Amino acid sequence: MRSTNYTLTAAKLNAARGKENPYKLTDGGGLFVRVSPAGTRTWCYGYAAPTGKRREVTFGQYPEVSIKDARDQHFAARQQLAAGVDPAAAKKADREEKKRAAAVDDGLFKAFSEKFLRENLGQATPAYVRNKRSMLERFVWPVIGDKLLEQVRPHDILAIMERCRDKPGTAEKTRALIKQVFDQAIRTLRVESGANPAAALRGAIRVPPSKHHRHLNEADLGAFWRALDAQAAGGVAHPSTIAAARIITLCLVRKVEALKAEWTEFDLDAGIWTLPAVRTKMRRVHRVYLSVQAVEILKVQRELTGRGKYVFTTASKLGVPINASTMTSFFKRLKDVPTDFTPHGLRGTGATILLEHGYRKDVVELLLAHTEKGVSAAYNHHELVPERRAALAFYADLVYTLAAGANVSVLKPRPAMAA
Repeated sequence: MRSTNYTLTAAKLNAARGKENPYKLTDGGGLFVRVSPAGTRTWCYGYAAPTGKRREVTFGQYPEVSIKDARDQHFAARQQLAAGVDPAAAKKADREEKKRAAAVDDGLFKAFSEKFLRENLGQATPAYVRNKRSMLERFVWPVIGDKLLEQVRPHDILAIMERCRDKPGTAEKTRALIKQVFDQAIRTLRVESGANPAAALRGAIRVPPSKHHRHLNEADLGAFWRALDAQAAGGVAHPSTIAAARIITLCLVRKVEALKAEWTEFDLDAGIWTLPAVRTKMRRVHRVYLSVQAVEILKVQRELTGRGKYVFTTASKLGVPINASTMTSFFKRLKDVPTDFTPHGLRGTGATILLEHGYRKDVVELLLAHTEKGVSAAYNHHELVPERRAALAFYADLVYTLAAGANVSVLKPRPAMAA
């Protein structure tokens, strides 16, 4: 087959800019680059098909498809044409065949990402997995779900991010999820190039600095507890809602961990609340060493809901825990409490105050059930139980003292000696 005198150079292609209407840059032998108004440069081959009709086949976008690669594909297409095969029809048939095969062996992005959710997020909470699946369903699969993994390019992912530009945090989380999927595809050799198309797009859409949950200082914490007392005295809120707010405060647990607490998790005689791994964010068993005040709150609550499964319910619906949105709305109604203060802010409030009163960071991290980051190696056997119990006892005493408005110092107890 006679060689083609190609004319395009990298300099010409790099200098090409979008105009009002698409235009062509001719390379030779029917090979050309179509430049869109947006500046996208696509390799195309125009030819007369065996049927006599003018047809066109594309080879991909420059510079992802280099000049050499485009010319090699052009040469292969000319060979097909010489053999009586329509290159565009052959490419379409090949693509469909690859998709059919990929749908069976997880080679399509949607199929592989579903496998990723099953196999890599098996230890995550159901709510977390649902959130990631929803992100894929809403933003990702409609754009690249039917693409082969090898066919996904950075511009595809950028298009997904642009659809979320009005929610930059969502755009970045979506990009990060796609990157995780491709990291797994690369590790398992589903993608052999080793290049993650989502990696380079970090920062493509600027994410404003995150706003941390509002914390309370000690004076505000006293006012918060008095607001709970006022709700209880006035009969405004349900007793279970108030009790749940008190337990979140004194135990430094997450809102959902408290609201879905079951009576079987508590040993009130020993003063221990054992949260099973399935209900904790870090998927590890977490023990709360209850203060005297927390035990008393739970004993009163047991009179109300002890016949049912859940601790914090209404008397008429013992099988249904209090809704998370109910608790959030309750906080917004509290008098003399900032309207932007949420239940999660109680964890930061407690942690900050305990640190200010001299409790060690590793003790506070264990109280919050955070990832241990080195603590487990040193304290794997007893997990600082005496210090954690003492810290929550001190904190409960401090909360009640602040609520009373008394000008009394709450002394940090001397650390218990190891046995």
